[in-house]
Amino acid sequence: MIHNVKTAEHYHWGQVCDGWRLLERPDLSVIQERIPPGAGEVLHYHSRARQVFFVLDGQLQIQLGDHLFRLSTGDSLEVSPGEPHRVRNVGHVDAAFLVVSTPTTQGDRINVEL
Repeated sequence: MIHNVKTAEHYHWGQVCDGWRLLERPDLSVIQERIPPGAGEVLHYHSRARQVFFVLDGQLQIQLGDHLFRLSTGDSLEVSPGEPHRVRNVGHVDAAFLVVSTPTTQGDRINVEL
C-alpha cells in the first residue's frame, strides 16, 4: 500500500505540529512530521531507539546533548539511543522532515524537561 500525508495515520503533537505514520512496525518506524516556525519539542531521549532525522523542506535546529546542529533541506542527523535531543524550527517557513527509528519509539520516550 502507498502511504503519504493524505493516506497515513495522522496525529498532532506539541499543540501546533503534525505527524504522519508512513510505516509503523515494532522494528522500524518512518514518520513524516511538520513543525511551524518557532515551534518544537522538549528535551528527551529514547532508551532503545536509534533515529535519523532527514529534512525534506525548511530548516531544523537539533540539540544533541550540548551541541546545536542546523539542518537544511537534504541534510540528515543520527541520534543514538540514550542521547538527549530536541528538534525546533528556527526558520521562517514550515519544516517538513522524516524521522526513521529502529526499533519504534512508541513507549520509549523519556522527557528530560517538561
